[in-house]
Amino acid sequence: MYQTNQVCRCMRPLFLLVATGLTTSSPLAGNPQEPDRANEALWCTWQPEPSNQGAGVGKTIVLISGDEEYRSEEALPMLGKLLSERLGYTCHCLFAIDPESGVINPKNQNNIPGMHLLEQADLLVLGLRFRNLPDDQMKYFDNYLTTGKPIIGLRTSTHAFNYPGDSTSVYAHFGFNSQKWEGGFGRQVLGETWVSHHGNHGSQSTRGVINVEHAKHVLVTGADDVWGPTDVYGVGALSEGTTVLLYGQVLEGMEFDSPPAEGQQNEPMMPLVWIREYKNENGNITPVFCTTMGAATDFESAGLRRLIVNAALYLTDLESAIEEVTNVDPVGEYDPTNFGFDKFRPGLKPLDYQ
Repeated sequence: MYQTNQVCRCMRPLFLLVATGLTTSSPLAGNPQEPDRANEALWCTWQPEPSNQGAGVGKTIVLISGDEEYRSEEALPMLGKLLSERLGYTCHCLFAIDPESGVINPKNQNNIPGMHLLEQADLLVLGLRFRNLPDDQMKYFDNYLTTGKPIIGLRTSTHAFNYPGDSTSVYAHFGFNSQKWEGGFGRQVLGETWVSHHGNHGSQSTRGVINVEHAKHVLVTGADDVWGPTDVYGVGALSEGTTVLLYGQVLEGMEFDSPPAEGQQNEPMMPLVWIREYKNENGNITPVFCTTMGAATDFESAGLRRLIVNAALYLTDLESAIEEVTNVDPVGEYDPTNFGFDKFRPGLKPLDYQ
């Protein structure tokens, strides 16, 4: 049986945990100051079966969901299962969790258990919006960033963090509107923070148009049919050294074949997908792949899924495998909820995304 598509690690019987060495002496047991560290029911893990010969075998991806509007809690488990079964990565998916009930609540901006899993990650995939996480969780994020390991940022991750003006957190400068670290994590690391809706939200969709200057870049392999129902985001001047791979064409309607909007919205088109490098104060360089697409419904596009698969391989030094991967279909059923506030599926726990 394919273990990781069928069951999260947190659902394994006790005898299996003992058989695989995950006893109370496991590093996941953590310490008393971090009680969630050992509670695997608060996140999901997918591991490839032993026969999996995917290029990603032996490498780990952590996917962090947490936004109120675009259903990252649905999109990222789909991507985690896809990346594990199709490519062989070990994938952990984290969620915004209500600390009292253990249910997924994207409106809770202050709690994402499992951040310690970043210690073993080779790649981080972000689907965050306006989070204000406690320092004991953020320290793992900051440590990961300090190492120079790669990041994929989706949609609202350009404004992943938001700290109130009176915050005493040592990570307050990560906030999207930070003056101390201009534009916060979004602008400094991913390349942009929150600017605006460029297309009309809810009535104009997005077509990805490959930048002709980089049409032969390995990352755009198989990505010639990118479309999503979310609107194009406004993007300001990206830093020098940023490579725009796709532009976002504003469409007049919410269908794949809707015509392009006429006038200034597409003159010029906004950057939609780009790559860049962030150099931190220690001199370590973080490779970055960012797209302002990324709603759960956007990922019904095979072209967009293909971009993320390509980026995962590219950023984990497996570029040569990109053209070998042909199957980017979701594992099992994928029927995402439409974007919108207060539209998340209530009462679900990480186990429900097994």
